[in-house]
Amino acid sequence: MNSSRTPPEVASLLANAEQDAERIVGILRMVVATGLLTFFLATVQPVSNTGQAVLERQWLFAIATMLVYFLLGLCTWVIARRGRFSGWMAWPVSAADILFLVLSVWFGMLNVGLAGDGLFVLPAVWLVPVVLAFGALRGNPKVMAFKVALLVVGLLVLVAVNAGSMRGKTDSPIWLFLSPPPNLIRVFMIALAGVVLVVAARRAHVLLFQSITETQRRANLNRYLPSQVVDDLSDSGMAALQEGRRQMAGVIFIDLRGFTTLSQHLQPEEVSELISDYRRHVSTVVRKENGIIDKFIGDAVMIVFLGDDAARRALHCAMGLVEEMNLWTTQRKASGLPALHTGTGAHWGEVFAGVIGDQDRLEFSVFGDAVNIAARLEGLTRDLEMDLILSAELEQAANDTGFDGAFTRLEPFEVRGRSGALELLGVPIQR
Repeated sequence: MNSSRTPPEVASLLANAEQDAERIVGILRMVVATGLLTFFLATVQPVSNTGQAVLERQWLFAIATMLVYFLLGLCTWVIARRGRFSGWMAWPVSAADILFLVLSVWFGMLNVGLAGDGLFVLPAVWLVPVVLAFGALRGNPKVMAFKVALLVVGLLVLVAVNAGSMRGKTDSPIWLFLSPPPNLIRVFMIALAGVVLVVAARRAHVLLFQSITETQRRANLNRYLPSQVVDDLSDSGMAALQEGRRQMAGVIFIDLRGFTTLSQHLQPEEVSELISDYRRHVSTVVRKENGIIDKFIGDAVMIVFLGDDAARRALHCAMGLVEEMNLWTTQRKASGLPALHTGTGAHWGEVFAGVIGDQDRLEFSVFGDAVNIAARLEGLTRDLEMDLILSAELEQAANDTGFDGAFTRLEPFEVRGRSGALELLGVPIQR
């Protein structure tokens, strides 16, 4: 990834991921060093008492190397845990991993007087897969490639030590497998495994970058757009949402009654608390029915329902708002606070829905006759003393018998610019 084009927030999250990876690698180094040392002491120590200098030196060398590797793991773990592990540190630490492995093998060869032909019989070489796996955990393909290249070069140097000297020293054909050609094949296979790990690290890095950027993008979009609209971006894309589309929708307007008069007698912090409490109650009901709060306009709220089962959800939301507001008013009365009443208007009809603006400031908007009618029905609740007025079109589209008998049929309403009167249903104010 081109770090110059990486947003600061994404770069910070990637850095945190590197810190976490290095903490894990540090712990694994300590676990590997402790496990190998424990196993070595349990199996080799009894033999070291034979007085054989080679075994005694091997024993001391194994303890020293495992302790050094444990300390390397401890240091990197402490640095990463404190958040001090910078990206550049992965390079020298990776080099230290390889240096530790190569030197361990080399000292083992010196101790037993072994040529490069017998390199792969030494236990230290068996750490190769573990050391490579540590690099893959970081998810940094460049560091991983550096580590593989360094390891291959180191092994080639060791293989070249007195290469071919095993030939003819024994009648056994075992020398056929302990000679330069098979050793070069082994190094080549290790290199191929390293290439696979580099590809894996690259893929992990790309997936992590995409995941972080997508999460960041969604978080930024959620600042301006409803979560349901953000979810639609994965299906239709921003361009399609900005073009907009006509569709049937349920639209609800709810407004506090007498709020302006009441707010004149309240302190600013009390007004803020009241509005916040009101919006919280409204949002609870809307969220339950998976609706979209299009906008807050002072003490008024515009709510939209789109998609599957939108009419039924809009009807349930409208009735839920009446119940929630009446419950809230009862609670306020019980606490000695002034009673509050709301008016709610709901309608079902065609709207134009889309996203307007650019990436710096996006806004989800719904326009159309259905929006205007829902707003007028909310205003009509004052004159007719209703908690809720909804169009018969919404009730019919919802096709829900759960509210049979809950509505009062009202006089048809003439809507300016619309042919024919609008049939209305209402829920009277509950004092």
